[in-house]
Amino acid sequence: MTTDTIQTLNANGVEIAYEIYGDDHAPVILLIHGLGMPMTAWPIEMVNRLVEAGFRVLRIDNRDQGHSQKFNHLKMPNVVWQFVKLKLRLPVSAPYPLMDLTQDTVGALDALKINSVHVVGASMGGMIAQLLAIHAPARVKSLTSIMSTTGSQKIPDPRYDVSQHLMTKPVIKSEADVLAYHVKMWELIASPGFPTSKIDRESYVKSILHRGVSAEGTTRQLLAIMAAPNRFNALGKLTMPCQVIHGTSDPLVRIEGGEDTVKAIPGAKQHFIEGMGHDLPFQLHEKICDLISNHVKTAEASLQVAS
Repeated sequence: MTTDTIQTLNANGVEIAYEIYGDDHAPVILLIHGLGMPMTAWPIEMVNRLVEAGFRVLRIDNRDQGHSQKFNHLKMPNVVWQFVKLKLRLPVSAPYPLMDLTQDTVGALDALKINSVHVVGASMGGMIAQLLAIHAPARVKSLTSIMSTTGSQKIPDPRYDVSQHLMTKPVIKSEADVLAYHVKMWELIASPGFPTSKIDRESYVKSILHRGVSAEGTTRQLLAIMAAPNRFNALGKLTMPCQVIHGTSDPLVRIEGGEDTVKAIPGAKQHFIEGMGHDLPFQLHEKICDLISNHVKTAEASLQVAS
């Protein structure tokens, strides 16, 4: 397969980095990843599988991560107070709304002259993918929401040790400290049914850190998630083919988040994977890619019949 050089584009005035693979004339699958994650959080093995299945694959760095534009100039509200307000069901303040990341995505498609895509989002990327389907349905041929949620505050909180690690500001004096902090995070959210070796986990984390992870950007993204309105009712109006993939052992976005998403979207297919956590372990690459491929092929076939 051929790989284009990583490039950046102007999306509504925001510099967004992207990478695109596969045949120019193949249906496009857009991959959007989650909180604090650059595009390389999508394992290249999964990208290759999707290209080999006959698709063009586009992955992007969300704003504030990777090679995309950083928003360090924006004023940061008191984060602890925002968590208190969230618990009290009060409006949360954020430097920018989650909808801005969705508009970045639409702007990227415009810049690349891509009319419509099959959007696949993981975690926060699933939230962005849902918003894309809600607010720009003509641009979305199908939706795959992975380990994400509707934004309902009724969903159980992350497991205590996971939330504690997320909220702990690490003492970072070296690159080794940064690596250790992120490796620990991935250990906590890893799939218990599909264990990976320490060497593989460190290699994966290094690829993400090499691409670029902004701690301040992650906080801004987290606040955007916290401030986002509940999408449950809006998801009920979707008409494109939708599927939900979620791990039964997810300690970060609990399985109830996936269940709520299935409940919200009429006719959504559910694929709850036993033993899967909040990661994409290599043992599940084939299964998840097959779910995506089959979903996209079915949607493409339906579009051809309709036309």
